[in-house]
Amino acid sequence: MRTVAMILAGGEGTRLTVLSEERAKPAVPFAGKFRIIDFTLSNCVNSGIFTVGVLTQYRPHSLNDHIGIGKPWDLDRSRGGVRLLQPYQARRGQNWYAGTSDAIYQNLNFIRENRADTVVILSGDHIYKMDYRPMLDYHLAKGADLTIGVMPVPIEETNRFGIMQVDDEQRIVQFYEKPKDRDKGNLASMGIYVFNANMLERRLSEGRPDKPRNDFGKDIIPAMINAGDNVFAYRFEGYWVDVGTIDSYWLTSLELLGATPALNLYTDNWPVLTKSEERPPVKVGPQAKIVNSMISNGCVVRGLVVNSILSPGVYVSPGAVVQDSVVMNDCWIGPGARLDRAVVDKKVVIGANAVVGTGNLETVNEQMPDRLFAGITVIGKHAYIPDSAQIGRNVLINSGRDEADFPPDKIVADGKTV
Repeated sequence: MRTVAMILAGGEGTRLTVLSEERAKPAVPFAGKFRIIDFTLSNCVNSGIFTVGVLTQYRPHSLNDHIGIGKPWDLDRSRGGVRLLQPYQARRGQNWYAGTSDAIYQNLNFIRENRADTVVILSGDHIYKMDYRPMLDYHLAKGADLTIGVMPVPIEETNRFGIMQVDDEQRIVQFYEKPKDRDKGNLASMGIYVFNANMLERRLSEGRPDKPRNDFGKDIIPAMINAGDNVFAYRFEGYWVDVGTIDSYWLTSLELLGATPALNLYTDNWPVLTKSEERPPVKVGPQAKIVNSMISNGCVVRGLVVNSILSPGVYVSPGAVVQDSVVMNDCWIGPGARLDRAVVDKKVVIGANAVVGTGNLETVNEQMPDRLFAGITVIGKHAYIPDSAQIGRNVLINSGRDEADFPPDKIVADGKTV
C-alpha cells in the first residue's frame, strides 16, 4: 500500500494575533526550539510515511525556510521525500486555494505522481504525537472510503470543531461543521483524514461553480455521508491540542513544565525533529536563578527565570525577572525588567526596569476582547519596549513598535493596543 501524506499548512491563524502576522500558523515557534509543524512532520516519518506534500499559502517564507529540503526529518530523498506545494500560476490566472479540499484538488498531480493508494490529510497546526499506522490499519479493516480521527472535546468548545455522531459500528451518520448549538455531542474531528486515493479524487472532482467543494468540513464530508460512502470515525486517546488561540498557546506551552506533562518531549521512542540552529550552550551567570523552566541553546541568563520558556538566543540581564512567560528567539531583557504572563515574539527588546504584565487580569483587550482576555500580554516581532515602561494585562504591542509609539508617560493600561 502506497501512502502519501498531505499537510495543510497555509492557514493564517488570525486568533494568534501578531504571532501569525508575519508567518503561517504552522511556522509559529513552540516549546523553545520547535515550530508547530514539526509535530506533524515528525509523526509522518515516525509512522513510516516518507512521501509528504506540504501545502502552503499565507506568508510561506518562514515555513519554506524552516522545512527546506526536509533533511532534519530524513525527507531529503530522491524518491518520495518532502515537497512544498504552493498555489501556482494556472493558464487562466492565479488560483489561490479556496479552502482545505480545494488545496488538495489543486495538487492531485502530486498524489498521482506518487501512485498513492491511500492519502493521509493532516493539519500542520496541532500539537500531538500520533502513530498513523494503527489508523491506516483500521481504515483498511473497515473497508472505509474515508476515516476521520476523532476525540471528545469540552462541550463549550464544540463550536470550534467539526462535530459528528456515529452508530455502534463507528460509522459517521451526521457531521456538523463548527455548530453554534451545543446539542450535537462532543465528538470532534482532529483534522486527520485517511482517504482511498480514488475516492478522494472522485469526490473532489464533483464540485461545480454553483456548488463548489472547497472545504472538507463544509462540503466533502457531508457529501460523502449523504452519498452513502463508507465514512468511519477512528477514536484517538492520546494527547492532542489545537493551539490556535493566545490563551491555549500560552497554557499548552507552560504545561510542558509540569512534573509529568501530558506531552513528553524528553523521550527517544517518538522524537520530535526540527531544524536546529548552531548555537553555543546555555550560559548561567553567578547571580542567576532558574526555576522550573525550559532554556534553549544560546541563551544567557543573569537574572531570575521562573516557570518560563526561552527560545534560542534570549538574554536575561542582571536583576531582570521572567515569570510565567514564553520568550522567543533573540530577545533582550534589560536590567531590572519584569515579565509576567507574557508571550514575546522574536528579536524584541525590553528596556531597563520596564514592567510587562501588571494590573487587572480580567480587563479584556478593547480591540480584541475575544482573543486577549486571559491576562496575557503579547508583544510582536522587533518591538522595542522603552526603559521604565509599564505595560498592563491583555495588552497587544504590535510588531516593530518603538519608543515613539508609546505615550509620554510610557504607561499602557490594561486592555490597550499599541
